[in-house]
Amino acid sequence: MGHGGNNVIPNVHFRKVNGCQAGRKNRVFMRTWLDQAGRKKRRANNRKAKAAKLFPRPAAGLLRPVVHPPTQRYNMKLRLGKGFTLDELKEAKIPRKLAKTVGISIDHRRRNRCTESLQSNVERLKLYMSKLLLFPKKSGTKSVKKGDAPRSQLQNVAQNTLKEIIPVPKPALRIKARAVTSGEKEQSAYKTLKKARTNKRYLGAKMKKAKAAEAKDA
Repeated sequence: MGHGGNNVIPNVHFRKVNGCQAGRKNRVFMRTWLDQAGRKKRRANNRKAKAAKLFPRPAAGLLRPVVHPPTQRYNMKLRLGKGFTLDELKEAKIPRKLAKTVGISIDHRRRNRCTESLQSNVERLKLYMSKLLLFPKKSGTKSVKKGDAPRSQLQNVAQNTLKEIIPVPKPALRIKARAVTSGEKEQSAYKTLKKARTNKRYLGAKMKKAKAAEAKDA
């Protein structure tokens, strides 16, 4: 019995057998996870070996700044960045050549867009430098340089094994409800923004007018 109408001629392959199905129904190419415990142990051993290799330096590597991720979707969060800016190092009074030698990462491309982020990273650098213990490069009194920690402080030094070296601060998500003040009632956010936009728009014209007035007076 044929098909009615001008349809495709049936060409069924009957591929629904073991080894030819998709997803979890496929019983031949099903991925097992029998080595889960072994992999967990291997990762732990690798972390220990890495920490032992870096000792007495922090196991996480270089100190990174705290930055806001790009785009509106993520810019309210905080994460670790690539490196500290040259302005942050200058503000913290750390020479850039010294920073590389004491485990501080530098990113000469990044710029500070606000004072708050600059100050937070400067505080991060100052805290790191206050806790830093510098070991002499070689044994002996002649190899001890300015800034090296005294021998008494270098006994039984614990290694920093934290992921971020200095933890990333968690911002308070909740704001407690409070009464609206009289000053806030009088203030209009719309008017403030409108005034700022107007001033920005006519700034060039105002400057030009003031310059022309000065030239006329002269």
